[in-house]
Amino acid sequence: MFVVRPARLDDLDGLMKLARDKAPGMTTFPSTEEKILERLEESVSAFSDPVDLGKKSNYLLLLEDLETGNIAGTSALLVGIGLDKPFYSYRILHHTQTSQEPPVRIDTELLQLSNDFVGATEVATLFLDPEYRQEKYRPQKLGKLVSQARYLLMASHMDRFPEKVVAEIRGWVDENSKSPFWDAIGSHFFDLDFYEADDINGQGNSQFISDLMPKFPIYSAILPEAAQAVIGRPHDGAVPAVKLLEREGFHFSGAVDIFDAGPLFEAHTNMITTVRNSVEGELAGSVEGGETGHTHLAANVDINNFRVAATSVVEGTSGLWLPEGAATALGVAEGSTIRYIALEGGNNAADERKAS
Repeated sequence: MFVVRPARLDDLDGLMKLARDKAPGMTTFPSTEEKILERLEESVSAFSDPVDLGKKSNYLLLLEDLETGNIAGTSALLVGIGLDKPFYSYRILHHTQTSQEPPVRIDTELLQLSNDFVGATEVATLFLDPEYRQEKYRPQKLGKLVSQARYLLMASHMDRFPEKVVAEIRGWVDENSKSPFWDAIGSHFFDLDFYEADDINGQGNSQFISDLMPKFPIYSAILPEAAQAVIGRPHDGAVPAVKLLEREGFHFSGAVDIFDAGPLFEAHTNMITTVRNSVEGELAGSVEGGETGHTHLAANVDINNFRVAATSVVEGTSGLWLPEGAATALGVAEGSTIRYIALEGGNNAADERKAS
C-alpha cells in the first residue's frame, strides 16, 4: 500500500537518497542536506501555521511505501512565488512592423524579461524514484497518485491557495546536456555553466539575474536557429509531466524560463480538473478486501492528517465505503470526511452530474 502524506523532519534521510537520483535541472528539489532540511522545516510550518497568502509557503508531499517505509516520490506546492524574491521569466511578445514605401510587413517575436506570476502557486518537485517506475508498480498508479495529491490538497483547502497556479517545465537539452538557448543568451552574461546558474536560481538567489541579465527585449530572430527551435520546447524527459498538466487543464502561459526556454504552464485553481471534479462525502465505514482495486484517489482532508491513497470508493445510500486497508492508511473512520475522484475508467458523483 502507498500513501501520499506531508513531509516530516525525520524524512531527511529518505529525501537525501531521492536527491541523489533526481534529474539535473530539477531546481525545486535541492541537493544538499542543509537545503533539504530547510524545505522540510518550511513544509511543517506551512501545514501547521494559520493561512497567510501574503508570505511564501511550501507544502511538500511524500509518497511512502507503507510496506517498506521507503520514500518513493515527491511533489510540492510553492505558494506565493515572487513575494520574497523575483520569479523571472521571458514573456513572448509578438510585434508587427510595417513600411508604406516599399510596402513591407514584418512579424517578429520579442523575449521580454518579466516577473508576471507574483503571488501564484507553483506546482513543483514532481519526482518518482526510478525503482518505483518498474512495470510491477504500474497497477498502483503511483505517478498519478503523487501528482494529483497536490490538487486534492488544494481542493480540500482552497483558502490556502491563490487563484493562479503555474508549472515550470525543464527546457530541451541535447544528448550532451547542452542547452542551445543558454548558449545563445545566458552564457554571455554569467561566468557560470548552465547547471550552476540554474541551481543558484532554483535555491532562491534571483538577485544575480536582476543584476546581470539584459533589461531590453531580445529579438528571437537574431538568435541562432538552434536556440529559436527550443523556445517553449520541453525536455524529452518532461513530456509525460506536460501531458499530466494538460489533462488537469493547464495551458501554455506565453512565458518561458530565462535559462533554458522551457515552457511555463498556468491554470486557475478552481478550473483544475481534479479540483473541479473531486467530491467530498462522509465515510459510512470500511469493508474487508478490495485492496487491489484502484479506481479512485481518496484523501483524508484534515490539514493536520492529510493523506491520499489510490483505492476504490463505493457510494452507498448511507455514505461512502473504503477497503479497510485504505481507511487505515488514510487514518479515517466512520464519520470522517474524505475527498475523492475517479481515476480513468471509473466514475463518481461529479462525473454523473456532468453527464446528466
